Amino acid sequence: MKRKNNHLIYLFLFLSLFATAQSQLLVIKDYTAVTTGAQQTENYLPLLKNKRVGIVTNATGIVGNTSLVDTLLKLNVNVKKIFSPEHGFRGDAEAGEKVGNGKDSKTNLPVISLYGANKKPTKEQLKNIDVLVFDIQDVGVRFYTYISTLHYVMEACAENEKECIVLDRPNPNGFYMDGPVLKPQFKSFLGMHPVPIVYGMTIGEYAKMINGEKWLRDSVQCKLTVIELKNYDRKQIYELPVKPSPNLPNMIAILNYPSLGLFEGTIMSVGRGTDKPFQVLGHPNLDTILSSFTPRATALSKNPKYVNQTCYGEDYTGNRQLMAYIFKNGTVIHGKINIEKLKVFYERFNHNDFFDKNFNYHAGNSTLQEQIKNNVSKNEIRQSWQKDLEAFKLIRKKYLLYADF
Repeated sequence: MKRKNNHLIYLFLFLSLFATAQSQLLVIKDYTAVTTGAQQTENYLPLLKNKRVGIVTNATGIVGNTSLVDTLLKLNVNVKKIFSPEHGFRGDAEAGEKVGNGKDSKTNLPVISLYGANKKPTKEQLKNIDVLVFDIQDVGVRFYTYISTLHYVMEACAENEKECIVLDRPNPNGFYMDGPVLKPQFKSFLGMHPVPIVYGMTIGEYAKMINGEKWLRDSVQCKLTVIELKNYDRKQIYELPVKPSPNLPNMIAILNYPSLGLFEGTIMSVGRGTDKPFQVLGHPNLDTILSSFTPRATALSKNPKYVNQTCYGEDYTGNRQLMAYIFKNGTVIHGKINIEKLKVFYERFNHNDFFDKNFNYHAGNSTLQEQIKNNVSKNEIRQSWQKDLEAFKLIRKKYLLYADF
């Protein structure tokens, strides 16, 4: 693409969008204000007594500063094996990397990967298990694959008559709901259920919805117990004590993820291979003066997009946020996915290969891509979501464990 001498126009577009987000400062609460499900051993240890236990977890499954696995072993729970999702048990595999089975060097327990070819525990893997405990920190975004792992775990429990216990955790993006609802033809591991991109539920509430709506294969339902949070306020944003995955290293990345995650299905780089994943956005052929970054091959991003090429674009670190937040009395009462950026960057490139084959699976439909290409206004785009969002709200309401926003 030929470079254009319109830096000032591009800078004006960016600053116009940026001003809205800057005018409403972000308020983030301490995670310790909430008592997680994992911390409430008194409520679930009786359910594990004299049972053979499998644990579905990763580096986020902690009690204080200690792994849930280590905590339960110290409490003499009969833990038989660990099941790990994308990124592995210790959270050190890159996105999309196939993680193999193995052994945990600290506990010597077998570790079964639930990412790659084997996304669902098999009958053989569950043969010596009575109950599966699920404890993974979610970020409340449909294309974040841990809720897909939850689906398959619950399905395996239902099919093999095993109990499933979900230890609930706060959702850092749980204070709003936004985006198009997934259409059935775009069902994949990036989205398995008819929910919007941001669904405003904790992982425990989501598990109840999967079960209650009979979304598991053949409409089976598992024996499900959710250990609820204490002192959770959905209208607050909670800072996570452990990064939920390697490329979501801080709250800026987590809060930007619903918006920047859509760019994973475009020609743009979201900063994988840098120290600011999901905090920058760019491309080698942009001629902006705002920011630049160079993706490098690392242990967590072995072949990032545009490796060793300088990308020009925008940096959202510091107080710069992609989403517009509206506050009342110190709590968030509204948030939105940033559609403006998709429109701005598509218009900036203005060629048909801006979107790739994965975009519609991130969006959950084919409509959003066509709307961007046809320069549909952001208000019209949002309006096109409303009917499905209203229908989802009625479903969601049945499974809420905590006061709504």
